[in-house]
Amino acid sequence: MTNKFDEELKQNNSSQDDSSKDVYDASEDAKCVNDEDVRSKHSDYQKGDSKEASEAGSEMDSENDEKNADADNEASGDNGEQTSQKTEDEEDANTKFLRLMADFQNYRKRADKEKSDIYARANENIMLGLLTVIDNFERAIEHESKDEKYAEGMQLIFKQLIDVLKSSGLEEIKALDEDFDPNIHNAVMTCDSDEHESGKVVEVLQKGYLLNGRLLRASMVKVSN
Repeated sequence: MTNKFDEELKQNNSSQDDSSKDVYDASEDAKCVNDEDVRSKHSDYQKGDSKEASEAGSEMDSENDEKNADADNEASGDNGEQTSQKTEDEEDANTKFLRLMADFQNYRKRADKEKSDIYARANENIMLGLLTVIDNFERAIEHESKDEKYAEGMQLIFKQLIDVLKSSGLEEIKALDEDFDPNIHNAVMTCDSDEHESGKVVEVLQKGYLLNGRLLRASMVKVSN
């Protein structure tokens, strides 16, 4: 009886051991499965993180490229604006230089003209004083003289004086038998003349002169009706 009880106890213990072993093995298998799942999930998580990191890096690179492109465009635009501004400044400087040159040329022309006018006015005063001498000289020559050599000498001196004055710009105004010109002729008398047309100068009472092309003294004339 005792032996039979012992055998049944051993069988129970053996079955319990087998059951515990099966439970242990199942637990180990589950643990292995759980570890593999964890590793798989961790690997997937790492892959996900790596993918997200790669995508984030790509986005950052793209943003950096865009920023660099924008910076390059801005720099290019700034360079273009600076070049355009430089060109405009150079054109303004050239325009100002040309204007200054034109003003300087005009100034030189005015200065030269004023200088020549000063000399001309200075000569005018001298010539006006000499015209009276010339008038009297001509009257003296027209007067008959018994000494022919004396008269010839006076004419030579008068011609020499006129040549000197002509070299200084003095010019006699042609009036006799010319059309009356109020700009250079001073009509003091009129007369009827069968030999002259109306408006012609028939007699010169006092000679007129030009100095360097400008009127110095108008001719005093008689004009036919």
